[in-house]
Amino acid sequence: MLYDGGFGSHLFVHGIELSNSALANELHPDTVVEIHRSYIEAGADAIGTNTFVASPLHMEMAGKAAGDVDEIVRAAVRHAQAAVAQGDRNVYIAGSIGPSPGAIETDSGDTDFGIADDRVREAHDQVGRILVEEGIDLFCLETMFSANEAAIAVDVLRRFGLPIAVNLTYKYTRDRQTGEIVYRTDWGHSADSVLEILAGGRFSDGDDLLEYVQVLGLNCGAESRDPEHTGMPYAINGTRQLREAMAARAVDGKRMMAYPNAGIPTLDENRRTVYSQTPEEMVSYVSELLNEGAYIFGGCCGTGPDHIRAFRDAIDQTFVGV
Repeated sequence: MLYDGGFGSHLFVHGIELSNSALANELHPDTVVEIHRSYIEAGADAIGTNTFVASPLHMEMAGKAAGDVDEIVRAAVRHAQAAVAQGDRNVYIAGSIGPSPGAIETDSGDTDFGIADDRVREAHDQVGRILVEEGIDLFCLETMFSANEAAIAVDVLRRFGLPIAVNLTYKYTRDRQTGEIVYRTDWGHSADSVLEILAGGRFSDGDDLLEYVQVLGLNCGAESRDPEHTGMPYAINGTRQLREAMAARAVDGKRMMAYPNAGIPTLDENRRTVYSQTPEEMVSYVSELLNEGAYIFGGCCGTGPDHIRAFRDAIDQTFVGV
């Protein structure tokens, strides 16, 4: 399955720069629909709603009241539905849910520095409820820096009965003793510890949350210096580590997902952010990513419709006649 590309970065392409990308749902509705439509026309099988930073925790930082969140989330789903309706094929709509705007209590150890776990839980519940009411097909947790927050979110979202995808974003690290390369989040969570935390039941009254997750994967990518661990190489290495971690823990029945940034971001002569990996470069890695076991893939920051169109062509050529 082919997922869509970057949304916030594509708003920039349209000349829209906001303090919170979810505000585009009410300020620039036609552009939001157009971005979704461009990914559908490029061949995406699923698109994510423009709700990555739509939680009340993010919205209060953008000067919005808690009551504004519901309508912004509703508008986001309706824009995605409008884009699908303009096409002639079935496209799944994933309700995008991103991380809280800062450390959470569980990771920081207190609420002086961290956001209280209860507030995090309430925020995910509010967004999840509205997404479901408006008719999404699945949840997509993305760019999660904390496996603990991902577990809290899954515990909240599982009651809605929809498929759940959990994607974390990792950095390149090297074990000083063994030299082994291990991708870890900002809070030190590897693919293996994600599985451990989801299964451990700490945030779910002892329930194994892996039973409620259908898709596991990674997106984005925080490495900013090493091209061998950004973009598609990052997706390939991270997918391999996740596959190996699942095999070691005998976790089966899960699909894997990967949608990386288009390489390393830099500033051009006009001080606009540009990314290092072109559609042609990214697509050259597709067969390797599929061989590692990725079932759903697409792009994150810096990828656009041209990247997704190239991925579509690669998929079609790979599976022609299969």
